[in-house]
Amino acid sequence: RSGRRRRAGRRAAHRQPPLPKKAEAMSEQTPRPAPRQRPRSRRTGLARPRVRDHSQTDLFNGFAGRAPGRGGEAAPFEQWSREQGLPDPARRQPGAVRVGTSGYSFPDWVGPFYPPGTKRHEMLDYYQRFFNTVEINATYYRIPPPATMQRMVERTPPHFDFMVKLPGALTHKREKQREPVESFRRCVEPMQEAEKLAGALAQFPYSFHRSPRSEAYLAWLRETLPEMPLFVEFRHRSWDRSDLSALLEALHLGFCSVDEPALPGLIPRRALTVGDVAYARFHGRNTATWWGGGSERYDYRYDESELAEWAAVLEGMAERATRSYIFFNNCHAGHAVLNAKMMEDLLGLETIAES
Repeated sequence: RSGRRRRAGRRAAHRQPPLPKKAEAMSEQTPRPAPRQRPRSRRTGLARPRVRDHSQTDLFNGFAGRAPGRGGEAAPFEQWSREQGLPDPARRQPGAVRVGTSGYSFPDWVGPFYPPGTKRHEMLDYYQRFFNTVEINATYYRIPPPATMQRMVERTPPHFDFMVKLPGALTHKREKQREPVESFRRCVEPMQEAEKLAGALAQFPYSFHRSPRSEAYLAWLRETLPEMPLFVEFRHRSWDRSDLSALLEALHLGFCSVDEPALPGLIPRRALTVGDVAYARFHGRNTATWWGGGSERYDYRYDESELAEWAAVLEGMAERATRSYIFFNNCHAGHAVLNAKMMEDLLGLETIAES
């Protein structure tokens, strides 16, 4: 009986923490004013950052009291684009700072972003007219044949690149199996050969706590993909320690900063650049549905004041990096597209019309 009690206690310790009761009653804070124009960096072309040293500082405590996700349908992208005076279609000038979305093939983007009647196989053709990078998340669920990636390479312009997520067998099962590693390597070969592979993302789940065993697994993962730029995203707060940067540098791993709800147990919103590439992902701040998973977790549309605070931080990250990637994963109803374009505007990235 005592053994059963001990096992039950260990299971309880690994459960996700309950949603705080006060989260449902959070009130909207007064929006922050738009940032003033600042001198621009000669190297990145971005406004010089307000924050110089933020690698180990939590800059986002002020967001803990924001309201839960707003939900609802996104405004049609074309209408918003016209209101902003952007040429249609309009893509950002290829450069050191790239903004895109986490995936592009979503049925509920037809209307908000894709023109009515757009078929799934036509979506990348339309997407690449507005963005110069994208995250491929489908590889987490199933590794496609190399021919699929080859077609994506052929249907995108030379400057377009891809960030590809590692399969769940490597980040969630973590059984050190070679087969998914080799399958993934074959899958992305066409992108590597075309110099369109920005890197691979290892998104670890909340259950992946920091421990000697977990650190050894990171080392194994790095050894199995030695030639590939590899970035790690953590969910559990145990990774939020002052020596995290040194650990990742020793393993030659990049870090993915995340924006997600300020909930107990989750890693806080930190801006940390490890290596020469800065990487940030925006999941939304839907506190009410986060632990439930599913698409509702990402049903959140950022307002401009929320993104403006991040823009100042991203500018500082770009100053220390040769390239920066910013992806929006709040894909429900097309929120990610709208927020990606808002971030491009806040960063002052140059727009060019398609010829």
